Amino acid sequence: MSLTPIEAPRIQLGGPAPDFEAKTTHGLLKLSEWNKEKWVVLFSHPADFTPVCTTEFLAFAGLESAFAERNTVLIGLSIDSVFAHIGWVQNIKEKFDVDVNFPVIADLDQRVASLYGMVHTPSSETATVRCVFIIDPARKIRALIYYPMNVGRNFAEIIRLIDGLQTADKNGVACPANWVPGEPVIVPAPQTVAGARERLASQDFQVTDWYFSKKTL
Repeated sequence: MSLTPIEAPRIQLGGPAPDFEAKTTHGLLKLSEWNKEKWVVLFSHPADFTPVCTTEFLAFAGLESAFAERNTVLIGLSIDSVFAHIGWVQNIKEKFDVDVNFPVIADLDQRVASLYGMVHTPSSETATVRCVFIIDPARKIRALIYYPMNVGRNFAEIIRLIDGLQTADKNGVACPANWVPGEPVIVPAPQTVAGARERLASQDFQVTDWYFSKKTL
């Protein structure tokens, strides 16, 4: 029996990504066993053979190498059949000469959509909104983004967000507003009075005040 939204676990930043096994355009896929060492972008779209969704699939496919450089793989999803997905992918190749190489989940029973809260009934009871879940190799939810059905995603922001998460993890820093790779990052604030005084005297960082310091990686 498929999960209802009431039975579905609560999705939280830093919490576990609910595991699932689903039929896709690449065969059966179990999240916990698929590309274990990679980051995952799990995203939903309202429906196959629709214009805004087509532009998004073109964008995702066009950024395939950019995601690969970031050790990141893609999984699409909508509440359509695998046959509709296959037909749409072939149509995108025929009309736009673009290959869609990532798997697309056929979620006819809304099981995965319910797990991840992708169906927002004020918008539609029969289609998923435009969700993006960024999942790290430990299968933790690291970011969530929701877009309405009539506005396509900003793919530069999705790439930037992955860059920021990976930079923060690797270097123990934070990323300021509008940060892009190559710009200074935020150094964590000291946790003691002695540390604050030491920070104010530091020559290693760009110190504005004891709690606000940056550095270039």
